[in-house]
Amino acid sequence: MESSILKKLAIDPAFIFLFILILIVVLFVLYVNVTMKYNRLKSSYASFMRGKDGKTLEESMKDKFSEVDAILKITKQNRLDIREISKKMENDYQKLGIVKYDAFNEMGGKLSFALAMLDGNNSGWVINAMHSREGCYTYVKEIVKGESYVELAEEEAEALDKAIFKDAYDIDAKNIKGK
Repeated sequence: MESSILKKLAIDPAFIFLFILILIVVLFVLYVNVTMKYNRLKSSYASFMRGKDGKTLEESMKDKFSEVDAILKITKQNRLDIREISKKMENDYQKLGIVKYDAFNEMGGKLSFALAMLDGNNSGWVINAMHSREGCYTYVKEIVKGESYVELAEEEAEALDKAIFKDAYDIDAKNIKGK
Protein backbone atom coordinates (compact mmCIF):
# COMPACT_ATOMS: atom_id res chain seq x y z
CA MET A 1 0.00 0.00 0.00
CA GLU A 2 2.09 2.76 -1.29
CA SER A 3 0.85 6.28 -1.78
CA SER A 4 1.83 8.32 -4.79
CA ILE A 5 1.65 11.53 -2.72
CA LEU A 6 4.14 10.21 -0.17
CA LYS A 7 6.46 9.10 -2.99
CA LYS A 8 6.36 12.54 -4.59
CA LEU A 9 7.07 14.21 -1.24
CA ALA A 10 9.72 11.61 -0.35
CA ILE A 11 8.26 11.02 3.11
CA ASP A 12 8.56 7.69 4.81
CA PRO A 13 5.22 6.53 6.31
CA ALA A 14 7.05 5.43 9.49
CA PHE A 15 7.93 9.06 10.23
CA ILE A 16 4.30 10.08 9.89
CA PHE A 17 3.26 7.27 12.21
CA LEU A 18 5.95 8.25 14.74
CA PHE A 19 4.93 11.96 14.56
CA ILE A 20 1.27 11.09 15.16
CA LEU A 21 2.19 8.82 18.07
CA ILE A 22 4.27 11.60 19.76
CA LEU A 23 1.45 14.09 19.14
CA ILE A 24 -1.05 11.73 20.81
CA VAL A 25 1.21 11.33 23.89
CA VAL A 26 1.70 15.12 24.19
CA LEU A 27 -2.04 15.73 23.85
CA PHE A 28 -2.76 13.06 26.46
CA VAL A 29 -0.33 14.73 28.95
CA LEU A 30 -1.94 18.12 28.29
CA TYR A 31 -5.39 16.60 28.77
CA VAL A 32 -4.38 15.09 32.14
CA ASN A 33 -2.89 18.46 33.22
CA VAL A 34 -6.02 20.41 32.25
CA THR A 35 -8.25 17.83 33.96
CA MET A 36 -6.27 18.11 37.20
CA LYS A 37 -6.48 21.91 37.15
CA TYR A 38 -10.19 21.75 36.45
CA ASN A 39 -10.76 19.37 39.37
CA ARG A 40 -8.79 21.68 41.74
CA LEU A 41 -10.80 24.69 40.55
CA LYS A 42 -14.04 22.75 40.95
CA SER A 43 -13.04 21.72 44.49
CA SER A 44 -12.16 25.34 45.41
CA TYR A 45 -15.44 26.58 44.00
CA ALA A 46 -17.38 23.91 45.89
CA SER A 47 -15.73 24.82 49.21
CA PHE A 48 -16.31 28.55 48.51
CA MET A 49 -19.99 28.02 47.72
CA ARG A 50 -20.61 25.42 50.46
CA GLY A 51 -23.93 26.19 52.10
CA LYS A 52 -24.51 29.30 50.02
CA ASP A 53 -26.53 30.16 47.05
CA GLY A 54 -26.24 33.22 44.86
CA LYS A 55 -28.45 35.32 47.13
CA THR A 56 -26.53 34.65 50.37
CA LEU A 57 -23.20 35.07 48.57
CA GLU A 58 -24.33 38.49 47.35
CA GLU A 59 -25.40 39.46 50.87
CA SER A 60 -22.09 38.36 52.38
CA MET A 61 -20.20 40.36 49.76
CA LYS A 62 -22.34 43.43 50.52
CA ASP A 63 -21.57 42.98 54.23
CA LYS A 64 -17.84 42.79 53.53
CA PHE A 65 -17.97 45.92 51.36
CA SER A 66 -19.86 47.79 54.06
CA GLU A 67 -17.23 46.69 56.61
CA VAL A 68 -14.48 47.96 54.31
CA ASP A 69 -16.31 51.29 53.94
CA ALA A 70 -16.62 51.56 57.73
CA ILE A 71 -12.91 50.83 58.15
CA LEU A 72 -12.04 53.49 55.56
CA LYS A 73 -14.23 56.02 57.36
CA ILE A 74 -12.58 55.21 60.71
CA THR A 75 -9.14 55.45 59.11
CA LYS A 76 -9.90 58.91 57.71
CA GLN A 77 -11.14 60.04 61.13
CA ASN A 78 -8.01 58.63 62.78
CA ARG A 79 -5.79 60.55 60.36
CA LEU A 80 -7.65 63.78 61.15
CA ASP A 81 -7.37 63.10 64.89
CA ILE A 82 -3.63 62.42 64.58
CA ARG A 83 -3.10 65.69 62.69
CA GLU A 84 -5.06 67.59 65.34
CA ILE A 85 -3.10 65.96 68.17
CA SER A 86 0.20 66.72 66.42
CA LYS A 87 -0.75 70.39 66.08
CA LYS A 88 -1.70 70.53 69.76
CA MET A 89 1.51 68.80 70.82
CA GLU A 90 3.72 71.40 69.13
CA ASN A 91 2.95 73.77 72.00
CA ASP A 92 3.24 71.17 74.79
CA TYR A 93 6.43 70.66 76.74
CA GLN A 94 8.21 67.80 75.02
CA LYS A 95 11.84 68.33 75.97
CA LEU A 96 13.18 68.45 79.49
CA GLY A 97 16.69 68.94 80.81
CA ILE A 98 17.71 69.08 84.46
CA VAL A 99 21.02 69.76 86.15
CA LYS A 100 21.49 69.36 89.91
CA TYR A 101 24.31 71.33 91.51
CA ASP A 102 25.60 72.95 94.68
CA ALA A 103 24.84 76.67 94.46
CA PHE A 104 27.04 77.63 97.41
CA ASN A 105 30.27 76.04 98.58
CA GLU A 106 29.13 75.61 102.18
CA MET A 107 26.09 73.57 101.07
CA GLY A 108 26.30 69.93 100.03
CA GLY A 109 23.93 67.36 98.60
CA LYS A 110 23.26 69.14 95.30
CA LEU A 111 19.97 70.63 96.46
CA SER A 112 19.91 73.35 93.77
CA PHE A 113 18.76 72.64 90.23
CA ALA A 114 18.19 74.16 86.80
CA LEU A 115 15.23 72.79 84.85
CA ALA A 116 14.64 73.52 81.15
CA MET A 117 11.16 72.80 79.72
CA LEU A 118 10.80 73.25 75.94
CA ASP A 119 8.14 72.63 73.32
CA GLY A 120 8.69 71.25 69.82
CA ASN A 121 10.01 74.64 68.64
CA ASN A 122 12.61 74.79 71.45
CA SER A 123 10.67 77.55 73.18
CA GLY A 124 9.76 77.49 76.86
CA TRP A 125 11.38 78.19 80.22
CA VAL A 126 14.46 77.60 82.30
CA ILE A 127 13.70 77.44 86.01
CA ASN A 128 16.63 77.80 88.38
CA ALA A 129 16.14 77.00 92.08
CA MET A 130 19.13 77.88 94.27
CA HIS A 131 19.07 76.40 97.77
CA SER A 132 21.01 78.06 100.60
CA ARG A 133 20.90 77.97 104.41
CA GLU A 134 18.74 81.09 104.44
CA GLY A 135 16.19 79.80 101.94
CA CYS A 136 15.50 78.85 98.35
CA TYR A 137 15.56 81.37 95.50
CA THR A 138 13.79 80.58 92.24
CA TYR A 139 14.34 82.29 88.90
CA VAL A 140 12.54 81.80 85.60
CA LYS A 141 14.03 82.74 82.23
CA GLU A 142 12.15 82.61 78.95
CA ILE A 143 13.57 80.65 76.03
CA VAL A 144 12.52 81.43 72.44
CA LYS A 145 13.68 79.06 69.70
CA GLY A 146 16.55 77.77 71.83
CA GLU A 147 17.84 81.23 72.78
CA SER A 148 17.49 83.32 75.94
CA TYR A 149 17.33 87.12 75.98
CA VAL A 150 18.83 87.03 79.48
CA GLU A 151 22.29 85.64 80.13
CA LEU A 152 22.13 82.07 81.43
CA ALA A 153 24.23 80.66 84.25
CA GLU A 154 26.45 77.67 83.47
CA GLU A 155 23.98 75.18 84.96
CA GLU A 156 21.03 76.80 83.17
CA ALA A 157 22.87 76.62 79.83
CA GLU A 158 23.69 72.95 80.49
CA ALA A 159 20.03 72.18 81.30
CA LEU A 160 18.99 73.99 78.11
CA ASP A 161 21.49 71.98 76.05
CA LYS A 162 20.25 68.75 77.63
CA ALA A 163 16.69 69.62 76.67
CA ILE A 164 17.54 70.67 73.10
CA PHE A 165 20.01 67.86 72.42
CA LYS A 166 18.25 65.20 74.53
CA ASP A 167 18.99 62.34 72.08
CA ALA A 168 22.74 63.05 72.12
CA TYR A 169 22.77 62.97 75.93
CA ASP A 170 20.82 59.70 75.93
CA ILE A 171 23.36 58.10 73.59
CA ASP A 172 26.26 59.29 75.78
CA ALA A 173 24.55 57.93 78.90
CA LYS A 174 24.03 54.54 77.23
CA ASN A 175 27.70 54.43 76.17
CA ILE A 176 28.85 55.22 79.70
CA LYS A 177 26.57 52.52 81.20
CA GLY A 178 27.74 49.99 78.60
CA LYS A 179 31.43 50.43 79.50
